This record gives sequence, structure tokens and C-alpha cells, in this order.
Amino acid sequence: MWIDRLITGLLFIVGAVNVLPGVVAVAPSRISTAYGVSIDGAHSADLTVLLRHRAVLLGLVGIGLLCAAFIPSLRVAAMVAGAVSMGTFLLFAYATPALNSATMRVARIDIAALALLAVAATLVWRKSA
Repeated sequence: MWIDRLITGLLFIVGAVNVLPGVVAVAPSRISTAYGVSIDGAHSADLTVLLRHRAVLLGLVGIGLLCAAFIPSLRVAAMVAGAVSMGTFLLFAYATPALNSATMRVARIDIAALALLAVAATLVWRKSA
């Protein structure tokens, strides 16, 4: 029973970490705060659209993880989606030199969330074995 609660809690936390950036989709003025990039000047409209779209996709992954926290049949798919999402961001971030401190903060948060997701996945796997 405590394992189920721990899995639920871990997935809820990781889901929340993915949902929170979704605010940028509806409040683009938060882009500078969230990512440390300016949305003023040439090509800012393009950057704003791309980051807002990123926020929507993160929100969808987060909603999937939040649902999976309470619906066990969704867990494997949601955990795979979350791992792919965060893992690819980390791959891109650490393969790119000279990122700003805000982007590196996002990467550190994703490392922590990915670790929690790995613990949840291990518990789900052990429980089903």
C-alpha cells in the first residue's frame, strides 16, 4: 500500500514539474523569467511561438503524468513520455555550450525530476514483477 502512495506522490511531483512551465503558453510575458531570454527585437515573434508551443507540449506530458499518478494503466506510457521529454532536453542542453543560467536551472530541475521518475518506474516495475 505504501508503495502505491509513493508512486502516486512521485508521479504527481514530476507531473507538476512538467505542468508548471505551461503557464508560458497563456502568459508569454513569463518567458523572460522562465528561460532568461528576451522576447523583444528581431525574430522575437518566432521565438515566442516556439516557446509557447514548448509550454503546451510540456503541459500535455505533465497532465499525462498527473493522470498516471491516479490511473495505474497509464503509468508506463506517461513515464516513457516524461523520460523522453526530459531526457532529450537534457541531451540538447548539455550538448550546447554557453547556455544562460536560467536554461541551466531548468536542466537541473529536469535532472531531479528524471531521477524521481526513475524511482517511480523502478517501483512500478518491482510491483508488477
